[in-house]
Amino acid sequence: MKCLVTGATGFVGSNLVHELVARGYTVRVLVRPGSDRRALEGVACEWAEGDITDREAVYRAVRGCDWVFHVAASYHLWMRDYQPMFDTNVGGTRVVLEAATRAGCQRIVYTSTVGCIGLPRFWEGRWIPADESTPVSLAQMSNPYKLSKWQAEQVALQLARAGSPVVIVNPSAPIGPRDVKPTPTGRIIVDFLNRALPAYVDTGLNWVHVRDVAVGHILAAERGRIGERYILGHAEANWTFRQTLEVLSELTGLPAPRLRIPWWLAMVVAWIDERRATVTGRPPRAPLAGVRMARYRMFFNPTKAIRELGLPQTPPKEAFADAVNWFRAHGYVRQSQ
Repeated sequence: MKCLVTGATGFVGSNLVHELVARGYTVRVLVRPGSDRRALEGVACEWAEGDITDREAVYRAVRGCDWVFHVAASYHLWMRDYQPMFDTNVGGTRVVLEAATRAGCQRIVYTSTVGCIGLPRFWEGRWIPADESTPVSLAQMSNPYKLSKWQAEQVALQLARAGSPVVIVNPSAPIGPRDVKPTPTGRIIVDFLNRALPAYVDTGLNWVHVRDVAVGHILAAERGRIGERYILGHAEANWTFRQTLEVLSELTGLPAPRLRIPWWLAMVVAWIDERRATVTGRPPRAPLAGVRMARYRMFFNPTKAIRELGLPQTPPKEAFADAVNWFRAHGYVRQSQ
């Protein structure tokens, strides 16, 4: 069985490649020239260079593959010009999925995001986690990243209805090893370890071990129903940010910040930060898009993926411990900490 993985140098993509190789699959990766390949060090795979918006390069890469995992995406909550992100996330998705269909691939797994799932509801004093059937609309795509992923998901659904063997996975907030950049979720852990997180906003996330997300992709190829969406998350990891900080404190021995910033104040700070970014060109540390999303508890119910795919459920504390240990071992933490 031969597999192609796009976005293989990224957090989810690299963990997927390692998992596929460990299970005995032959893996080809499509990477851009000059991309940071540290997350793929030590893994035996075939390299193909090219951009996902290049139809010829993509078709050469998918040819001869049984499964295609389209993980690549441009993930930015702030940019001076968002058009390149739409070109990659929407246009690139169409190119990859159409090329894989044309090449006769047996399964195509498209990596979306829980940002394309409906929002959880607050009912009778508690939050009801959203699932794949929760109503969602274009109006809920509150920033360019979410909008681009929503449009890309519509491309995937359209092609599935037309006969392409596409299965969609929607990861929640993955954490664990090989978060080279790091991602926004990994940045939370790095900032905590470096005592650079003096305060927090009252929000919530569904955490999941990145290894479970990688395995979930493989299970989606093996068992997923064409045209269906599967939330890749953890049933017991819908945590408030306060709970998350307490777990990090327990694992590291470092004190958790006690200062909670009101949402309106976070919006003011983010607005100022973005104005500065417009002048300097350096991305804001707290983009408005992130603060707007923090207004909601991003709680999700992965029961469908657990039931239909057999999605593993690594304890969330273990996921955080693995992430902490990886960041410490790879030089992300100041020596004084």
